[in-house]
Amino acid sequence: MPRFFGLLVVLAAGIILLLSSVFIVDERNKALVLQFGRVVAIQEEPGLAFKLPFIQNVVMYDDRILSRDVDPIEVTPKDDRRLVVDAFARYRISDLNQFREAVGTGGIFSAESRLDGILRNELREVLGSVTSNDILSSDRAVLMLRIKEGAAVKAEAIGLEVIDVRLKRTDLPRANLDATFARMRAEREREAADEIARGNEAAQRVRAQADRTQVEIVSEAKRESEITRGQADAERNAIFASAFGQDQEFFEFYRSLNAYRAALKGSNSSMVLSPDSEFFDYLKSDTISK
Repeated sequence: MPRFFGLLVVLAAGIILLLSSVFIVDERNKALVLQFGRVVAIQEEPGLAFKLPFIQNVVMYDDRILSRDVDPIEVTPKDDRRLVVDAFARYRISDLNQFREAVGTGGIFSAESRLDGILRNELREVLGSVTSNDILSSDRAVLMLRIKEGAAVKAEAIGLEVIDVRLKRTDLPRANLDATFARMRAEREREAADEIARGNEAAQRVRAQADRTQVEIVSEAKRESEITRGQADAERNAIFASAFGQDQEFFEFYRSLNAYRAALKGSNSSMVLSPDSEFFDYLKSDTISK
């Protein structure tokens, strides 16, 4: 019985030693094997791995691509128009040994704190070298690439690989919004006034051109009508002259009738003439002399 009990103790101790020397690394993690705080092995491939029991210990680190939001900061571009910038980065642990040496036992929390400082410095340096219009335009893609490249170089010192940096939001500080809106409103009102003035000027030009065209058309029509009237009068006079040449007495009679028609218009026509006036020669005579 004591012998059997001893075998059980040995077997149990062996199982404990075996379990203490085995660890599993899944595909989401990397592992460091530490001995008295010093790195003795790095296990990056997923699967079963071994260590010395009780002497060595294992620390797991995330091998996935991680995201880090940077708290909003104020930057001052070249045109001194302050902006509030909100950004985020995507990164992963690329060098476990370097990472452990840089952050020690602080782990990912300490690494992200240092990464925040790197990103803030790069944001201020890059965005401070351009104008606010460049930041707010399509050129911001180039600026984000510059920030990412600068941060990637500095992050290598702590064993991190910066994969991407994005600007989520670029706004004016709240204290400057009212003044900016007022300035924008004044600029739009000035542009509207300029457009109205240019429109009125164009309308005046069109109206003046139309008036001139009207005068030219009316003048041309009057000229043509005068020419036509003159030609008609000349033709009429020629007809009268021809008629006068053929029968002088009839022509004088016709002229007298026209004179009577013109002089005796209306219902109240009054004339004061001598009874023997030549005006009434044809009214006195019963016949027309031939």
